[in-house]
Amino acid sequence: MTEIGRVREIVRYPVKSMAGTVVESAALGWHGLEGDRRFAFRRVEDESGFPFLTASRLPELLLYHPADFDESTGEPLPTRVRTPDGSLVPLGSEELKSELSDRSGGSVELMRFKHGVFDEGAVSIVSLATIAGIGREAGFELDRRRFRANIIIETAQNDPFLEDEWVGGSLTFGEGNAGPAVSVTLRDERCVMVNIDPDTGVKDARVMKAVVRLNNNYAGVYATAVRRGTVRVGDRVLLEPRAPDHP
Repeated sequence: MTEIGRVREIVRYPVKSMAGTVVESAALGWHGLEGDRRFAFRRVEDESGFPFLTASRLPELLLYHPADFDESTGEPLPTRVRTPDGSLVPLGSEELKSELSDRSGGSVELMRFKHGVFDEGAVSIVSLATIAGIGREAGFELDRRRFRANIIIETAQNDPFLEDEWVGGSLTFGEGNAGPAVSVTLRDERCVMVNIDPDTGVKDARVMKAVVRLNNNYAGVYATAVRRGTVRVGDRVLLEPRAPDHP
């Protein structure tokens, strides 16, 4: 295995498409980081295969911050949400449900998922070099929250999109070779979420256009846990590359 960098930031997203929570460490389990994407608001009248309310449909959803975490169930889960106007309301309250229904133009209901609700993979990873490269192409410095990654890595090399080379391999975190580990399964194909400013909800199409021009709309990777443990900011990141005959 080769050391490729260090963990720079760890983020959980307790409620799908709401703001993330930056932490110094997080338990990596078979279903991603504990406490990640365990809740989502479902659009009641949407009968599609993906009925969840997301920031791609309601950008202001990013301005809601999960708060007051309770670990009595074995993982950190929010009990309240800070709304854009600064109010703290219970996560499961009629008040929050009504507010989101009004903003989105349709009834929503809160759902809880024991194993999380993910788009493609349970763990998302991106490097600071990739974010910086996209920002240079887009013409302004990007807030890394736009990429909504669970683990942000500061790589020893500054080339963007090095993550593409990790697909099919594995990443181990920590000072030893037996630390928590993930198998890198596929590249992260980006959507309009990267265009949305996490503080204002305002869209800027330059970001996604830059990802398309530079790397065919891929930035970062998805992974699945293969060894449980605690991932910490500052951990070494070791790469076991894919086998030479891996497609």
